[in-house]
Amino acid sequence: MEQLKERLESAGRALSTLEEALTMPFSVLVRDASIQRFEYSFEILWKLLGAYLKEVEGIACNSPKQCFREGLKLGLMSVEETELALAMTDDRNLTSHTYIEAIAVAIHRKLGGYHGVMRRLWERLRARVGP
Repeated sequence: MEQLKERLESAGRALSTLEEALTMPFSVLVRDASIQRFEYSFEILWKLLGAYLKEVEGIACNSPKQCFREGLKLGLMSVEETELALAMTDDRNLTSHTYIEAIAVAIHRKLGGYHGVMRRLWERLRARVGP
């Protein structure tokens, strides 16, 4: 459980860095930094969810989408949040495997909503794991 709490703290810090970037005045540099922060926040969050599912719920999942679907089943996410998380997974894959300006612009516009979903999931995990 201690390792899970460490992952929880690390995810909280990552989400805070994304939030910070999203509050900065727009520039191409801020956009690109925001996308980078989204990528690592996404990675640490889905892996936190996977660790929680395995350690606490006894559920093994090996991919972000599978973990988000399991989170839905356990009431950690709403249907709407899960749908957004699945789209977020696709966007994460786009940002990490290619760089196309139009995709960067489109994904940057979605980051506020993605951050909200990730933050709510993190808060629900924190409530279940404890401080």
